[in-house]
Amino acid sequence: MRSLIIAACLAISSLGAAVSLPASAAVSVSIGLDIPVYPRLVAIPGYPVYYAPSLDANYFFYDGMYWYFDGATWYDSPWYNGPWTVIDPFYVPSFILRVPVRYYHRPPVWFRGWRAAEAPRWHEHWGRDWAVRRGDWQHWDHRTAPRPAPLPAYQQRFSGNSYPTPVQQAQIHTQEYRFAPSEQIVQEHYRNFGQQRAAEVHERNAERREAREERRERR
Repeated sequence: MRSLIIAACLAISSLGAAVSLPASAAVSVSIGLDIPVYPRLVAIPGYPVYYAPSLDANYFFYDGMYWYFDGATWYDSPWYNGPWTVIDPFYVPSFILRVPVRYYHRPPVWFRGWRAAEAPRWHEHWGRDWAVRRGDWQHWDHRTAPRPAPLPAYQQRFSGNSYPTPVQQAQIHTQEYRFAPSEQIVQEHYRNFGQQRAAEVHERNAERREAREERRERR
């Protein structure tokens, strides 16, 4: 199923520049990853990216968002345990793609034989169309890498039954995390997150109004 998602994304994106795609599908999905408490995150030397040494997962934090790779598909979330959103391969941030192989705790089979100190060969895996459009992902000066974004440490207060709902997440995140993403792709992810949560709040308020009207009619 996940390979079909990637194939569909690549097919749509390869239609050309006339097709404008958002940075993500803005659809929350269940990925089978459960992180009961806020994980310890460590900065990767020379990169503006954190990884989680204690998690048996390809799990990262970059530019204010969490990123997870299951071996076939990339996902992102503003909160450490989701909900997660599927990311089109064309819109995975460059610095996430540059993370060396050694920081993938569950590397897929097709990583086999690649140098641990180098980035995965995404251009070989995702094909020519991807390589043409994202040809600059490998070209960067390590001396000019941006500083890592501050960790959203406030999320340590939330775990288990206290983990907030998606609507609550947006409210808490706005109040607690004063950070603006620097990469354009991540800025779009942030906008999608805010728009989706706003739509959920509107839908919930509409359901409450309908419920109140029904109670009034019964009286």
